[in-house]
Amino acid sequence: MRQIVQHEGLVAPLDRANVDTDAIIPKQFLKSIKRTGFGQNLFDEWRYLDHGEPGQDCSTRPLNPTFELNQPQYQGASILLTRKNFGCGSSREHAPWALDQYGFRVLIAPSFADIFFQNSFKNGLLPITLDEKNVDTLFDALYATPAFRLHIDVDAQTIRTADGAIQLPFELDPFRKYCLLNGLDDIALTLRKADEIRGFEATHLQRFPWLAEVR
Repeated sequence: MRQIVQHEGLVAPLDRANVDTDAIIPKQFLKSIKRTGFGQNLFDEWRYLDHGEPGQDCSTRPLNPTFELNQPQYQGASILLTRKNFGCGSSREHAPWALDQYGFRVLIAPSFADIFFQNSFKNGLLPITLDEKNVDTLFDALYATPAFRLHIDVDAQTIRTADGAIQLPFELDPFRKYCLLNGLDDIALTLRKADEIRGFEATHLQRFPWLAEVR
């Protein structure tokens, strides 16, 4: 998993509440568990004017010009600013996969659905929860500022603009913070104990040698 210590990037708006995981990555694209190839279908039903199917070449599909992420000023955005209850609906882990593969590293909203929130951290995304007043402040600044960018400092738990006009703290669970700073997912956390696990297995087989026959 990629670590996040500090991140500075262009901000894109998704000014709508209750965005569910079927909107983030529609159900017809859930046939793969390879964790690759989902970025092109992020927000598929909003992003394109036609109906997409798995394996389709998205480069030839007509784009919806009114959808935020298709507008030129938001190309290359790595921070998504949105509204409350983002990621509600089904628990599909493909949703953070698609966001990550599109290029987002940080999500900012007043609230996130609980399972989506947890899945985001496990896949190297940073979902930041701010109160609605501060989210409104960021939306106002984004709409008033061409190429609006934010700097995120995970260690200091702060969000700021380059000129310092906006500086906001955010809360972050210490364990999740440690994992983000060190790029540790669940597998990497376990592998830190690899020597101890191997030692335990060897000792255990010495005490119960018949287990080797079961294998």
